[in-house]
Amino acid sequence: MSRMCELTGKGVQTGNNVSHANNKTRRRFLPNLCHVTLISDALGQRYRLRVSAHALRSVEHRGGLDAFLLKADEKELSMRARLLRRQIAKKTAEAAAAA
Repeated sequence: MSRMCELTGKGVQTGNNVSHANNKTRRRFLPNLCHVTLISDALGQRYRLRVSAHALRSVEHRGGLDAFLLKADEKELSMRARLLRRQIAKKTAEAAAAA
């Protein structure tokens, strides 16, 4: 399992540890990933995703999982999230057509 956020695509970055003597050694900056269960209002189901803490705040700010996925760029999303996004878009289009 890769260390990437399923919603934002945030992943591992590399850099240097710099000592007081200015010695540089390579290091990795890992994203703060959490296993969370998010609820889709359109589909009426729960989905367990591996999401960064920053993405979790963004989901709450945008008004839930459905709003976040519909506004998100497909290139950043994982394959699972892309499938979920398509299902939500289809369901909302059906609901709009019925109303």
